[in-house]
Amino acid sequence: MNVLVVGGAGYIGSHAVRSLGEAGHQVWVYDNLSRGHREAVPAGRLIEGEVGDRDALVEVLTTKRIDAVMHFAAFALVNESVLDPALYYRNNVIAALELLDAMRVADVKRIVFSSTTATYGEPEIVPIAESTPQQPINPYGFTKLVIERALADYAAAYGFGYAALRYFNAAGADPAGGIGEDHDPESHLIPIVLQVALGQRDRITIYGDDYPTADGTCIRDYIHVCDLADAHLKALDRLEPGRGICLNLGTGRGTSVREIIEACRRVSGHPIPETIGPRRAGDPAELVADATRAADELGWRPRFTSIDDIVSTAWAWHRDHPCGYAG
Repeated sequence: MNVLVVGGAGYIGSHAVRSLGEAGHQVWVYDNLSRGHREAVPAGRLIEGEVGDRDALVEVLTTKRIDAVMHFAAFALVNESVLDPALYYRNNVIAALELLDAMRVADVKRIVFSSTTATYGEPEIVPIAESTPQQPINPYGFTKLVIERALADYAAAYGFGYAALRYFNAAGADPAGGIGEDHDPESHLIPIVLQVALGQRDRITIYGDDYPTADGTCIRDYIHVCDLADAHLKALDRLEPGRGICLNLGTGRGTSVREIIEACRRVSGHPIPETIGPRRAGDPAELVADATRAADELGWRPRFTSIDDIVSTAWAWHRDHPCGYAG
C-alpha cells in the first residue's frame, strides 16, 4: 500500500514508518516537526505540513495515491493538557477532524489511529479490557476519546475502516539503532531514569511510595515500541469498510516504578540515586492491559516481554545518543 504516516517523525510514528518500509509498503511522512525529528525520517520521505491544513492534506493524499493513513500527530503530555487544554483541543481534535475530512475528499477511508489508555481514566478493575468504561480524567484522554467516537461515526456514515489502538506505556527503541526516544521535555519514566545513569540528572524522584502495591510505587504496563509498530502493521491489513476495531496494546504484565529503576541499574551498570516525592494528582496505582482481543483480532503478541530486554534497547539508544537526535 501507499501509506501516509501523519506524525511519522515522532517516537512511535518513526518506528511504525520503519516497520512499514521493511514490510514493503510505500511510506510517506507528513509532519510539521514541532515535536518530531527530521533525522528520524528516511531520506526523501518527509512532507512538511500542518495536520489542520485540509487542502494540503487533500493534495498529498491525491498526488501520492495514498491507500491508508496512520495518525500519530497528537500532543500527549497529560500535565500540559491540563494547563493548556486549548492547545490539545486544537491539535488533537480540530486538526484530526480536518484530516478525516481531507480523507473523505480524497476518498481514502482506511486509518489506524493512535489512541491511549488515558481514555479509561482511573479504572476500578485491573487488568483493563476494552469493555472497561472510558471515563478520561484529563483533556488529553478526552481528546483521544472524541476522535475514537468520531471514527465510529465516520465508519457508520461514510464507510471508513479504522483501528483505534489504545497504548499502555510505550518504551524502548529499535534494536537495529538509528531511531529512539527524544522528547523535550522528557516525561517518560525509563528515559528519565537513564538520564540519571548518564549523569544528566542528579537523581530520580519517585512520586509516592505509599500506593496499595507490593512495593508502594505505581505499576504500569510497559510495551516495546517495536511491538506497537508491529500491531499497527497488522491492524492495517485488517481494516474493512464500515467497520472499526478498538484494541488495547500492552504486555499484560505490570512493572512498578521501583522495578523500573532496578532494571535500569542492572542494564546500565550505573548507580541511580533516588528520592521520594509526594504523589502526583491523578496517578492511578495500577494500569495493566488485557490485550486478549488484540491477540484474537490481529494475531498479535508482544515479542519483548522482559523489562530488562525493553530497558536494554532504550539504554543502547540513550547511551549512543545522549543528546537525542542532536548527538
